[in-house]
Amino acid sequence: MSLAARTDEAFSRHGPLARSLPGFVPRAGQRRMARAVAEAIESREVLLVEAGTGTGKTYAYLVPVLAAGLRVVVSTGTRNLQDQLFQRDLPALAGALGRPVQVALLKGRSNYLCRHRLALTLESPPAGRRESRWLGRIRDWSLATASGEIAEVPGVPEDASVWSRVTSTAENCLGQSCPEFQRCHVVRARREALKADVVVVNHHLLLADMALKEEGFGELLPGADAVVVDEAHQLPEVASRFFGASLGTRQLRGLAADARAEAVNAGAWGRDVEAAVDGLDRAAGELAAESPAGGARVPWAELPAGVEPAMAAAEETLVRLAQVVASFEDRSAGLEAVGRRARTLSERLDLIRAGDEGFELRWMEGGRRNLSLHAAPVDAGRALALHVTERPCGWVFTSATLAVGEDFSTFLARLGLDTAETLKLDSPFDFANRTRLYLPRDLPAPSDPSHTGLVVDLVLPLLKAAGGRAFLLFTSHRALREAARRLRQQNLPYPLLVQGDEPRNRLLDRFRAAGNAVLLGTQSFWEGVDVRGPALSVVLIDKLPFAVPDDPLLKARLDSAREAGGEPFRDIQLPQAVLSLKQGVGRLIRDENDAGLAVICDPRLTSRGYGRVFLSSLPPMPVTRSGEEAVAFLESLELDVAAAG
Repeated sequence: MSLAARTDEAFSRHGPLARSLPGFVPRAGQRRMARAVAEAIESREVLLVEAGTGTGKTYAYLVPVLAAGLRVVVSTGTRNLQDQLFQRDLPALAGALGRPVQVALLKGRSNYLCRHRLALTLESPPAGRRESRWLGRIRDWSLATASGEIAEVPGVPEDASVWSRVTSTAENCLGQSCPEFQRCHVVRARREALKADVVVVNHHLLLADMALKEEGFGELLPGADAVVVDEAHQLPEVASRFFGASLGTRQLRGLAADARAEAVNAGAWGRDVEAAVDGLDRAAGELAAESPAGGARVPWAELPAGVEPAMAAAEETLVRLAQVVASFEDRSAGLEAVGRRARTLSERLDLIRAGDEGFELRWMEGGRRNLSLHAAPVDAGRALALHVTERPCGWVFTSATLAVGEDFSTFLARLGLDTAETLKLDSPFDFANRTRLYLPRDLPAPSDPSHTGLVVDLVLPLLKAAGGRAFLLFTSHRALREAARRLRQQNLPYPLLVQGDEPRNRLLDRFRAAGNAVLLGTQSFWEGVDVRGPALSVVLIDKLPFAVPDDPLLKARLDSAREAGGEPFRDIQLPQAVLSLKQGVGRLIRDENDAGLAVICDPRLTSRGYGRVFLSSLPPMPVTRSGEEAVAFLESLELDVAAAG
């Protein structure tokens, strides 16, 4: 029996999934996708699948993976989905199918404790009381943990500064020279992955393995019969950074701190090392002083005058540090690694400054306490396509947002591929009866200074009708701040949660727990957010999410398309905005029992010809232009909730 036939049988009305999984109901779209995945695995082809929310795409690709009994790599865009696949979906399906399978979950180095770096940090602990308390908790946990995954540690925030001191990177890892190599948590995780039938990774690790870079294995893909990329819409953006080069002031300061610790540990601390380390710290500070405000990206041609001399000073101090370390006749493994890192960072900085072929696109980016320099290829698709086509295995790329209407050509181009099998499956949810799309009349153009204030005015009766329970999504931080200020003045009787006030996950936890909250967010809340049930009944989007055209990455892609004879707006900006809007609207309905109102406050949807492209790509929601009808619909949902209670 072929794999496609075995997959079909698994999803049948009386098949093993229906018999073994409580609540499992066969879905036509899910079965179609599963069969297509099985055929792609058998024929070792490339398949693109857009599966609308509710299709059940996770089971649709995992069942043929398990039924095939082959070696498969599954890559996801988020840690939450990684954990869900490993802890819940794969064990449940393997049990239902009666097919024992060895599964490994592999995360990046920064997710695992480094025993050697912990020992160094304990010898020279941080001075702050809070950091010392965190370090004590990590030390106690390190004595008992089996996996070494830092997510296990209670009471230490995931963004705590101490983590960078007790985890490793590919640059500062000592490899087989490390005294803790035999007990290394990263090494153990890698060994388990190489023995597994199914390995769950993230997109960065997948790309690292493609490129045979140390952060991955260089051994997973050559032995894989199939690769499944979930949340595939994120892959091209990850690739554009991955196949480039970057260096930041955080890396320079981290190297200086490690050089100091390793030199003291090896008894090699002296005037020459101190001068080199101090020089590196100074160079990092000079670079950080040039950081643009608000985390902006600055094209290379527009760098502030002080950046070039600061880069030259940083490169000079990196060379000096490498020379000082090389001058020691009896070097410890730690000092040897410091010298190697100094040489690597010096070469990387030289590469970025030169901007040679493959690194034509260069920019500077600001952040919290960090400035980073970047170089990348204009089109990462060529590198992606090379790695996909040279590995003779089945490739499945799937997401809820890959196509513009019925057209997959934009995503294909981002992958660097000319052709692939494609399948588009609409959501099975009852959008006609459970949702409405409200397109308000008489709003000014999004560029009008009064736009955000009027958006807040029109949302107030909607919040009253819904009893809060809303996501208000903005395309800019400026609009978010203005809307938050205006809403705070209203003294709403609902919790008001604003991006930036607390970490993202904490805001989401509070939103779910409150049941009637109003959350204001920008791009990071447009995707990867899953709120089911009546806690979310309104999703408002202030503007069509066209990327800022002066962003250096986008500008380079637009220039490249224009030089190739294309139309940048039609070929790049419009498809990208359509896919982003689909992600944002997709937050509304996450379950067959969900219901709600989507509001898009951009008059261009109805006044411009391209508005039809956006509307045709959204789920089939009945459209209303009336605020009274929108309020009445929300009030009817309130009655439904009350009746159900």
